[in-house]
Amino acid sequence: MSLQRLIMAVFFLQPIAFGCWLPRIPEIQARLALGPADLAMALLGLPVGTLLTLPFAGRLVARIGGRATILYGFMVFLLLVSLPAFATSMPMLFFLLALLGGALSTVELGLNVEADEIETMAGVQIMSRCHGFWSLGIMAGSLIGAALLALRLPPEWSILGVAGAVLPLAILVSVRLPRPPVRAPETLAVKPPGLHLPSKALLAVSLFVFGITMTEGAIADWSAVYLKGIFQTTGMTTGIGYTIFALMAAAGRFAGDAMKGRFGAVTTARLCGCSSLIGLGIVLLAPNATTALVGFAAIGFGVSVGFPLAVTASASIGDRPAAENVAILTFIALAGFLVGPPMIGFVAEVSNLRIGLATLLPTLCLSLALTHVLAPKASGAPKRIVVGEIL
Repeated sequence: MSLQRLIMAVFFLQPIAFGCWLPRIPEIQARLALGPADLAMALLGLPVGTLLTLPFAGRLVARIGGRATILYGFMVFLLLVSLPAFATSMPMLFFLLALLGGALSTVELGLNVEADEIETMAGVQIMSRCHGFWSLGIMAGSLIGAALLALRLPPEWSILGVAGAVLPLAILVSVRLPRPPVRAPETLAVKPPGLHLPSKALLAVSLFVFGITMTEGAIADWSAVYLKGIFQTTGMTTGIGYTIFALMAAAGRFAGDAMKGRFGAVTTARLCGCSSLIGLGIVLLAPNATTALVGFAAIGFGVSVGFPLAVTASASIGDRPAAENVAILTFIALAGFLVGPPMIGFVAEVSNLRIGLATLLPTLCLSLALTHVLAPKASGAPKRIVVGEIL
């Protein structure tokens, strides 16, 4: 197997067990008797853990390299991935999700570093396709999770079983990755931001991606809860919404390079932005679960290329090193994941889930209005950089 296919296989395997967690969120919510606001607070654990760990993960990867981070990080991640399903209270769920978020950010950063090394060695651009395989992996995981839900298997043992099945495959593939030289810390683009305020151009690009990542995080955490709460779905149907969303996100990422080459970054972003808005409108107005699934599909395609386009745009601004701009962009994108799910939960607590999801409309409209900031700069081609995975 070629190096390119090896790293794509690891990207595919990494999110499968986590994908099994997503359809089981409504079940955990009911078990712990959590209202929408309580669930929103608990779900904050994952992005908080990711956000706090990312700077330290960057230093770790710089020290031991992407291959070792993947190999050892995979083991830790798969040991932790089922723990949130064992939670017996809201604070415990928050804490276990924060632990999982830390492991998740570390292994995904290792994946991106290793993919960048292989790109350099092979002279072939593969990063976008790698992210497409990641989307396929989480789609497969959510589909497996929905099937296990339909079989009425307990969530904790279901996720643990899937993680146990994935672990030997992950190790088998990971040990075959090459042993690249460890990069100096300054070559990694994951540095803690805060030393410099973003320029107006970078702030505009970051606001564009904020609406995209807010929507991604919201659909991941709330799609199953929405289908169950609004349409009283049961079994596999409850978890299929995110599966369809992830499938269309993967399709958009695999097609993204071709779309950008044919239509340009701005037009591509506008087409996808319109798809997101139309899809969200369908979900909000859907009279039944089947119609809502069509909406989730349109949203998935709509948000698929937002972050990759924003990375390229921020790297080409030219006001400072590309790595600094992308690091700031990454943290603002993570903030979108941080804000979206709890915001929906708090609004749903005092109204309902339809109105809660409707709070995504203004940010998606803002993202659509800011697509012009993705136009390529005249200063030249952007530098290649490495960022942590955000889906």
